[in-house]
Amino acid sequence: MALVPRLDMRQVQSLVMTPQLQQAIKLLQMSSLELSQYVEQEVEQNPLLDRDTPDGPSEHENGSDDGGTGDTSADDKFDTTGDTAETFDDGPATPDSVDLVGSDNLTLDHDVGLDADYENVWSGDSPSDTPQTVEADTLHWQVQGAGGFDLDDPDLENAPAGEIVLRDHLIGQINVDVHDPVDKIIAVYLVDLLDDAGYLHADLNDVAMTLGCDLETVERLLARLQQLDPPGIFARSLSECLALQLKDRNRYDPAMQALVENLDLLAKREFKALRRLCGVDSEDIADMIDEIKALNPKPALAFDHVVSQAVTPDVTVRRKVGGGWVVEVNNDALPQVLLNNRYFTEISRQATRQQDKEYIAECYQTANWLVRALHQRAQTILKVTTEIVRHQEAFLNKGVQYLKPLVLRDIGKILDIHESTVSRVTTNKYVNTPRGIFELKYFFTFAVGSSHDGTDAPSAEAIRYRVKALIDAESLENVLSDDKIVAILRASGLDVARRTIAKYRESMHIPSSVQRRREKAMLG
Repeated sequence: MALVPRLDMRQVQSLVMTPQLQQAIKLLQMSSLELSQYVEQEVEQNPLLDRDTPDGPSEHENGSDDGGTGDTSADDKFDTTGDTAETFDDGPATPDSVDLVGSDNLTLDHDVGLDADYENVWSGDSPSDTPQTVEADTLHWQVQGAGGFDLDDPDLENAPAGEIVLRDHLIGQINVDVHDPVDKIIAVYLVDLLDDAGYLHADLNDVAMTLGCDLETVERLLARLQQLDPPGIFARSLSECLALQLKDRNRYDPAMQALVENLDLLAKREFKALRRLCGVDSEDIADMIDEIKALNPKPALAFDHVVSQAVTPDVTVRRKVGGGWVVEVNNDALPQVLLNNRYFTEISRQATRQQDKEYIAECYQTANWLVRALHQRAQTILKVTTEIVRHQEAFLNKGVQYLKPLVLRDIGKILDIHESTVSRVTTNKYVNTPRGIFELKYFFTFAVGSSHDGTDAPSAEAIRYRVKALIDAESLENVLSDDKIVAILRASGLDVARRTIAKYRESMHIPSSVQRRREKAMLG
């Protein structure tokens, strides 16, 4: 058969990842904070997008040619909000984008001014303050005097003080305590070598060689720096950090020194060996351990001004009056964006250049897609959460010990979506339940062991809860080993391996039965 070129027609189906589809997937896996930041950026760039705020109409409504009344009807906008799991209002029928962005619908009339009023009036706090008026052409600015400060920032004296960082805090003390210029250079160099916890891990020989000084000078200056605030700063090990804090409290006696120098025995709970080394009885060693726990092992973290972001639940689950559950999307966490069709109509009539028409059409299509994508995202989150609640209803009614095994594939089969979509929906999304706020990923756990009565195998989280509850209830006379815990669970109908119990116990940072018995004997 001769090889000759020819033309063939084939019909093939394939999934094409368009830019809009890729962006929709990206929106789906965003957290509420990331989504709000993204929407704010889109609103700034797209003149056809408005934020639906309860305070009043948007700026485009005020700038319309209806006299600035801002009376924009519901027919002129799309909304991205939803109500409950049962109802989601798509809004009134709106023409598709291709019907509104045709070249026949875009006309031009540029002679439209900005209906803006440049007036800024500051009401004085004191009646004795005399306003100063500055005139420039037709603009009149009325500004109050501010006690001698520059009028560009009249409230400067009320500005909050900046946060003090660790480096500035230490250098301020060095400028007071260290007078020799050479010592100051060495001290500042050592400050820059501190890690985030306030420890100095650099080799002093390398420091002396780098700065061209002798080792005794660096050691002498380091001992001086270790007396600065906060106590424990410039320590080279955990033992030295605790010792510096105990010296600052005048509690570093020989017994405490022996305890600090043998922290490895304390970690292993070798209390008998510690009593022998420190020369104290059980009551004294318990008091010394409590004093060690009160110290700060990372003194520099007191100057770490990281603000914890509060978790805002994306979905709320509450009990229904007649029984069952109601799943609602948290509209406060969902950015409410409006597509202003009236403003689009106004600027479409004014565009004559092809470049302007293309820009307006692109803005409209982008805004239209964003509104629909946000609505679709809320619906998908609501559907996934509803199925999770239906599957984990026993957890909501009775507690974590009744949490059932669940995987992404199970929810995907029920909703006829891919499990990767379920993974994106449950990533960084939180649900508010009567038992607290949980990440949606929390409800997905695999089955462990088996059940003798033929019911579903327990989840890993339920096994952890049972193990912790048994250990918390034990006494000195009845400290449970891993084998004993396995026997108790098998007696209750759960067949779990001993190595599984040991793995879960270690993941919860619970010591072995031998160490727990020693600790209870010392504290008892």
